[in-house]
Formats: sequence, structure tokens, C-alpha cells
Amino acid sequence: MYLYNTATHHKDEFKPQNPAQVTMYCCGPTVYNYAHIGNLRTYIFEDLLARTLRLQYSLKHVMNITDVGHLVSDSDEGEDKMEVGAAREGKSAWDIAKFYEEKFWQDYDALHCSRPTVISRATQHIQEMINLVKTLEEKGYTYRTSDGIYYDTSKFARYDALVGHAHISGLQGGARVELSDEKRNPTDFALWKFSPKDKKRQMEWDSPWGVGFPGWHIECSAMAMKYLGHTLDIHCGGVDHVTIHHTNEIAQSEAATGQKYVNYWVHGEFLILRSGKMSKSGGTFVTLEVLKEKGYEPLAYRYFCLGAHYRTQLEFSYESMDSAAKSLKNLRALACQAKEQAGAKIEETEKSRTWKEKFMAAMQDDLNAPKALAITWEAVRAGDLSAAEKTDFLQFADTILALDLFKVTQEKPLPIPAQVQALLDQRKAARAAKDWAASDALRAQINQAGYEVKDTPQGQVACKK
Repeated sequence: MYLYNTATHHKDEFKPQNPAQVTMYCCGPTVYNYAHIGNLRTYIFEDLLARTLRLQYSLKHVMNITDVGHLVSDSDEGEDKMEVGAAREGKSAWDIAKFYEEKFWQDYDALHCSRPTVISRATQHIQEMINLVKTLEEKGYTYRTSDGIYYDTSKFARYDALVGHAHISGLQGGARVELSDEKRNPTDFALWKFSPKDKKRQMEWDSPWGVGFPGWHIECSAMAMKYLGHTLDIHCGGVDHVTIHHTNEIAQSEAATGQKYVNYWVHGEFLILRSGKMSKSGGTFVTLEVLKEKGYEPLAYRYFCLGAHYRTQLEFSYESMDSAAKSLKNLRALACQAKEQAGAKIEETEKSRTWKEKFMAAMQDDLNAPKALAITWEAVRAGDLSAAEKTDFLQFADTILALDLFKVTQEKPLPIPAQVQALLDQRKAARAAKDWAASDALRAQINQAGYEVKDTPQGQVACKK
């Protein structure tokens, strides 16, 4: 198996430290708001990786829940996102965390993402974070300012290991992060933040340095190493985590242990709108619930994501969602047809095994899901495969694709544009008046708009061609 490793900038053959158990840590959500479909794209790619690995290894998969400590600014300025969410909705930060974590798991399950082995909440691991900061302090990597305990990045020689020297030089020149009066270096970051003196935070804890709360970066290192050891096989996340969050994780983890933190860094690209990156802070985001309200089932979105490689940006549009929903419906129809024709005689043959191997070769080549999906379509249409062989292959493929390929459902129809609905209403009236010429003319207009009309005992039904 080969994975593109952000740290080496090329595809590396995956060689686990211990083939008996692969270790993987994935950065989970900050539960102050709904996850948007861009966030969910990352979890879909991580699920593809987890499912592919599980066919070859035993996998210990850890995901954190950030329910404290993630500030609104990368430069350790501003409020904690949990406190912001609490103020926005007039609830406690604890209630905000509970509500949005539940909503996250609903979306996660609806997309058929397999649950991690360990779910690790930041607020339940404060002592582990304090212990890690104490270790860094004892080794001389920290200093104190008026607002917290900071990590001195100038003391860690490999700080540019993930992003490269040019990026760090840009930061040193003040290109991205302004240097505060007390920070020694622009790249230094907070390990422990002090609570404000003029107000009481909802989430705060005692520590050797004073009452406060952990920095976002220290949380992931402390929890990852608690459950997976000092060196992880794989660490995943979105590309937005590379330059700061994951760079800081490496610095603090390796400084504390003296060992390599992660062997394979795997990052997923953005989902974008035509107007730019999907963003909660900018108010430009779409949730899975919005897609469901518009008539799309969650797995149609999963299918949409499978159509692009996880390392390429993917542009979202409702036209693309229409296409994905239609393709999924057609693939399911062919799968169900094959299974019905096969009956009870479903078994692996040399032919179906060959198709499985082609499918796995695509997934083992840096999770090439678009190719694996194309192979699935080729197999289901292959003239030299029996219905039983097709069913055997599709059952295997769906352990990774997770698209419910054999599910027969009465799906909610996709929304029809207002102008098409108006033509349908006119045609209904024409048919009621037995004006068949007008009815036929309106059908032609509807067809030109890209919709097909069918007359059923329950009335006319229109669907996208």
C-alpha cells in the first residue's frame, strides 16, 4: 500500500511499525457549531483509509473531540470557540459541546463513516495535557507570558519538518503572524492559557501555572500519545492543519519524547464553492442537513466525494449533487438486479477475485477512490461476469465504498425548479380538461428543460433525465 506523505512530499510505501496493529490518529471536530460538508469530506476520506487498512491489518483508530481550547485565531489571540458558541446561543459551553458533538455523530453515521476505536474528548484529558506541558517545561522548551505558558520554537531544530524552511522564513519575516510584545518568535504558540482576570470562564482548571485551559495543539499530542504511544503510524487531517496545528504537534511531541512523532502524515484537500473555501467564520457553509432538506440522501454526498481524489480540491454544486444522486441510484439498481438474478448461489470465483484485486490495487495506490469507483462500474457492466460473480464483487467493494449498494428504497425525489413545476401544473390542468394537444406541447417543453414526465395511476411524475 502507498500513501502520499506530506512530510516527504511523495507517495511512500506504507510499512507499519507493528503489522499486528496499525495506529492512526485523526483530528476530530471542534464542537462549537455544525460540521459543514467540507469538514465531512475529510472524515469520508479518513474512513476510506480506515476501511482499506482494516482489510489488511488490525487498526486502532483514535479521534479527538475538541470541546475546549481552540481559539478563533491561529496566533493564540481571541476567545475560545466554545465560549463564542455559548455566547451566541445563550447556553453553557458544556451544553454547546454536548449538542454539537451529538449532531456531528449523526452526520458521521449517516455518511457510513466507521466509528473510531477510541473517541477522546479534550475536557476528559486535562491532566495528560498538564503533564506534557510540565515535561516540556522541565526540558527547557517553555516560557511564561502574562497570558500563558508558551513553547519556544527556536529551540526545536526540526520545526520546519512538515512545511519547509521557506514557509517558516516567511513567518519569521512577519508575513503571516504578528509578533506580540511578549512572544519571542512569531511561530511560538500557547501550551496553557491563563483565564482572564476580569471574568470567570465556563471551562477552566487548576494547573501548576495558574487557573486556565489548554492550548489546542497540546490536546492532540497528549491524547494521541496516551492511546497510541510516542510514535504513530498515521496522522490524518485537513490541509488547513499542516502549517500550524500539525507543525506544532510535531514540535511539542518530539521535544517531549525525543522520538519521531508520526511516520505518515496524510491530509485531505478542501471542498470549495465557486466563491471560495467553505468557511464557518465567513458564514459560507452548507451542512448535511441542508442537503437532506433539498432531497439528497447523505450517501449521495459520499458518492459525490468518491468521485474526486482526496488530495484534489473538489468544487461543490447542486448540479454535481444531482449527477451523484442519479449515478448512485443507477448503480444500486444494477447491483440489486445482479443480486436478484444470482439468488442464493453467490461465491467467489477466479473472475470475481480478479476484479476485487483490481479494486484493491486502486485503493492501495494512495486511496484512488475515483478509479475504484470506475472499476466498480466496469465490473457491474462486464459481459463476462455472471450475476453471482458481480454480486460477490459488489459485496466486497461496498465494504469500502459503503454506499448501501443493495439497498432498495423509495427515495425522496430531487427538488424540481419552479419554472418546471409551473409547466407541470399547466399540463395537469390541460389533462384534466382533456386538452391533449396542450398536454403534449407542455410535455415537450418539460423535456427541453431536462425533465422526463411519466403518467402513473397516482398522477404525473417528473424526474431529471
